[in-house]
Amino acid sequence: MVVAYRKILSRHRIHRKHRIHVETHTFIVHLSACVCMSLRKVRRNSEKLAKDPQEKTKKRLDKKAASSANLLTRSPSLESRTKDLIASAGSPGSRRGTQGQSIKMFIRGRPITMYVPSNIQNYDDLRMEPPVEKLELDWVYGYRGRDCRANLYLLASGEAVYFIACVVVLYHINNRTQRHYSKHTDCVRCLTIHPDKVRVASGQTAGVDKDGKPLQPYVHIWDSSTLITLQQIGLGTFERGVGSVAFSFADSGAFLCVIDDSNEHMLSVWDCAKGTKHAEVKSTNEAVFTVEFNPNDSTNIITCGKSHVYFWTLSAGSLTKKQGIFGKYKKPKFIQCFVFSLTGDVLTGDSEGNILTWGKSPGDVKTLGKGAKETFQIMRQTRAHDGSVFTLCMLQGGALLSGGGKDRKIIRWSADLAPERECEIPEKFGAVRCIADVDGEELLVGTTRNAILRGTFSDGFVAIVQGHVDEMWGLATHPSQDVFLTCGHDRLVCVWNTEEHKLDWCTTLEEYGLCADFCPNGAVVSVGLSTGRWLVLDLQTKDIVSDYTDGNEQLSVMRYSTDGSFLAVGSHDNFIYIYNVTESGRRYSRYGKCNGHSSFITHLDWSKDGKYIMSNSGDYEILYWDIAGGCKLLRNRYESKDREWASYTCVLGFHVMGVWLEGSDGTDINALCRSHNERMVAVADDFCKVHLFQYPCPKPKAPNHSYEGHGSHVTNVRFTHCDSHVLSMGGKDTCILQWRVKRGGTGDSGGDRLHSSSSTSTSSPEP
Repeated sequence: MVVAYRKILSRHRIHRKHRIHVETHTFIVHLSACVCMSLRKVRRNSEKLAKDPQEKTKKRLDKKAASSANLLTRSPSLESRTKDLIASAGSPGSRRGTQGQSIKMFIRGRPITMYVPSNIQNYDDLRMEPPVEKLELDWVYGYRGRDCRANLYLLASGEAVYFIACVVVLYHINNRTQRHYSKHTDCVRCLTIHPDKVRVASGQTAGVDKDGKPLQPYVHIWDSSTLITLQQIGLGTFERGVGSVAFSFADSGAFLCVIDDSNEHMLSVWDCAKGTKHAEVKSTNEAVFTVEFNPNDSTNIITCGKSHVYFWTLSAGSLTKKQGIFGKYKKPKFIQCFVFSLTGDVLTGDSEGNILTWGKSPGDVKTLGKGAKETFQIMRQTRAHDGSVFTLCMLQGGALLSGGGKDRKIIRWSADLAPERECEIPEKFGAVRCIADVDGEELLVGTTRNAILRGTFSDGFVAIVQGHVDEMWGLATHPSQDVFLTCGHDRLVCVWNTEEHKLDWCTTLEEYGLCADFCPNGAVVSVGLSTGRWLVLDLQTKDIVSDYTDGNEQLSVMRYSTDGSFLAVGSHDNFIYIYNVTESGRRYSRYGKCNGHSSFITHLDWSKDGKYIMSNSGDYEILYWDIAGGCKLLRNRYESKDREWASYTCVLGFHVMGVWLEGSDGTDINALCRSHNERMVAVADDFCKVHLFQYPCPKPKAPNHSYEGHGSHVTNVRFTHCDSHVLSMGGKDTCILQWRVKRGGTGDSGGDRLHSSSSTSTSSPEP
């Protein structure tokens, strides 16, 4: 109960693995606020409850969590009626005069009454089936560069391989097609390529499922040509997640080195063919950024990270280390990256902007002490960048590329570290995260603002992959074109093309956007912001054509009526603001305000005739409004049971009761969307999943197809205008997944893990 109250107060979900961590003082404040809100709600309904002869029964049910027995229960007044009683309307405005069935749905013990539409005569006999349609992953928008390193490589097939959320993407640069490796159960955190340029190793983070059960991290070794999993390494061995992985080179990739995210950052070496552990040792309590085998000697391993660079020796199944000594050189706070030169030296890039050259040579005994000759020494310091050196890339001829953080520069160095060429990537893409060499001239550059650039020093760089860089909530699809819009906490508003799989345009706002909707004419789109302000953007010119403010709290939903004559704006101040729309969506005038919800607005939909609104709020209310009659609250909800809705995005309603699992928290479902043909419902939940249900689905435990791929709560979901695709949006994973709707029952069975493919490839097979 307390958890439910706490989650009512927050519109935004945090990642599921962090939800259990709540500070004590925050807990007390939230609990007090929730109790006050609950008391207000009780006072508001006290008169009605006093008249209700079933008051004791309701109070008792309020205290129970939902279960398979009571999630959906018929009203007590129906027990004496026959099952095939045809629902008929009562006298207008009379609650006791209703003759139709009503169903009670319980969320955290709170009863929500649903009235059965007149065309359903035998509710108990309804049989729910999964939809004949299924989904397959069509395209992945985004790249995880903001907090991951060494995660962009070029395969022999001409495909760039990188990851975001739980998916490893294989993007063919010239053909502009995608394939997807999708066997990870949580966010992928690291990646490396085998010396054969075919096999790939990818490691994931740990997590928890919806029941709080830990999901163990592991490493998958898989074939990039067939997408078949060859080995699953370390299940049950690693803690928290896998931070870095590397194949050995001198022995043709016989071994894999792994560093996990535990406190000690355990370093382990594995036999790739057998999948068995060869050696393991505690590394350091400091952060470790990367690990590599010496390409000429598989018994030599190097790691670097916060304030350290370690040189490891593998012998007889054990690992010993020697620390790199900085001596007379300033010890940097972070060693960000390193590479091996053709002469066997080690080149490190650090947070001071320097490239240090390390080699085995007689040491300065006076400075370094006895035994210094047995350690790697710094032989040279080269000033490279203003700010950190984020990445180093060794070219085949011995030249070196370095990528800067603060200065955003890419510099080409000769074999003896003389600067030859340099360029600067545009500020909007962030800093250089990693560099992949394509052919000695052309480069791929991953950036800290989640973009992948392609280009040369001569011609500059253009983005071939782009994405958001912070949590996303706003999603809208165009009414007649293959276009959709996203917005989020990074203050970006992005318009994407689903057919060409690219970003059409992007603009930055002063505040972050949380919701959006296209005007039915498709010429403009309205975007609701975090401050109560909302804007109307021209889709062609990108100009702001209207700018309004309603209240001072964040907006959660924007929705145009079917003919585009009205716009409804749902706010966290508990009001729905209604506007008249003229001049093809470019001019707005306040028409009225819907006042009656006791919590923030979460979802709303217009009726097909454009006269009524159905709305949901944070305390699980379902209210109906007569907009044409002056934004009046319809107190007799029974009268709206047969009303037809132009869209269905409200998560609470008779037609979508079956999408809720037993025992659900009221925030377990973040969004849903009915298809335009009214045959399917796509659901975005708080547990990283996208579901596809049959519409309507008014009975509990409705069967569905479930798909994984997101690495955090799924915040929104929408069908495209022709129902050919479903778009889903992750929160913290900053990932947009585009799913193709497969008709006629083709594809894999529902409930399986994500089965993805591109237009040119099959899904990831099981090992």
